Amino acid sequence: MKQDAKFWKPLAGKKVQCTLCPHNCNIADGKQGICGVRRNERGKLYTLIYASCSSMAADPIEKKPLYHFHPGTSAFSLGTVGCNFKCEHCQNYSISTATPDFSYMKEVMPEQAVELAREYGCEGIAWTYNEPTIWYEYSFDSAKLAKKHGFYTVYVTNGYINEGPLNEISQFLDAMNIDVKAFNEDFYKKICKAKLEPVLQTCKLAKELGIYIELTYLVIPGHNDSIDEVKKFCSWVVESLGSDTPVHFSRFHPDHRMINIPMTPMETLLRIYDIAKKAGILYPYLGNVPHGNYENTICPNCGNLCVERHGYSVKLVGLSGEKCAKCGSAIPVIVDKYKKQKI
Repeated sequence: MKQDAKFWKPLAGKKVQCTLCPHNCNIADGKQGICGVRRNERGKLYTLIYASCSSMAADPIEKKPLYHFHPGTSAFSLGTVGCNFKCEHCQNYSISTATPDFSYMKEVMPEQAVELAREYGCEGIAWTYNEPTIWYEYSFDSAKLAKKHGFYTVYVTNGYINEGPLNEISQFLDAMNIDVKAFNEDFYKKICKAKLEPVLQTCKLAKELGIYIELTYLVIPGHNDSIDEVKKFCSWVVESLGSDTPVHFSRFHPDHRMINIPMTPMETLLRIYDIAKKAGILYPYLGNVPHGNYENTICPNCGNLCVERHGYSVKLVGLSGEKCAKCGSAIPVIVDKYKKQKI
């Protein structure tokens, strides 16, 4: 669905510059930006995917993954097509590489999204599956409406968004899971066709703006799993975002153009888990792995089990409000009006 785009400026010769993300694409008349969904028509920029939905589901918030943000609740999740990254290992490439004329698209206006969230018994709405930044106009309008109707709002994102748009949507965006794909510029350039530094800036700005954040780091053998790189990443998290920032180290499985890369060995992930702990990250987690203690929330002060997880099953076994029930230490888990009795 075509609609006027936000965040762009005219250039000479009917060209435009899109200023939504750090690519800052200069787009000629009749062409689209890197994301494939923002088009210049006679010197004016349009989004081609407003309210165009490729994927919908009522997901546990833990699937995003967000472990400390309203645990045990559900988010009505929506995705579209396209992406401002070109990741060789994309696990949702069937939609991230699709075009706006994708045959499975369905129109879901913001009012319908809110109604569907209510109908499916969800406490929040998430824009996910592909990159929500490129769906900005729709997600902004939907988030504004969702907040009006008492839902929380979530971006699951690669973090490639400029300061202006992030500032604007922050008043209606409660949480972000930001995917830091590696901690070296060479990886971003070769594997993602993007840059690392803007992602790190988004992490810091989101925190400054009061958006709740958790990070995901997909561990890819031979590409971003060196001990030195992981240590540098963990140190940056502690120094720039705080030691209480949850970080999910997820297991890679072969996909898209990287089917020749093996699945991440469990030994590597366990070693990274220990490195993160030693670096000062209080709440590291391992994802896409068999059940284990590394998916639970443990009080860093006394070792009490505060939140027990088994897949998407969640039990608040050792929390008293947002404190450890045993020693009284503050645990940064947001539990409030959205909490369901089922957990």
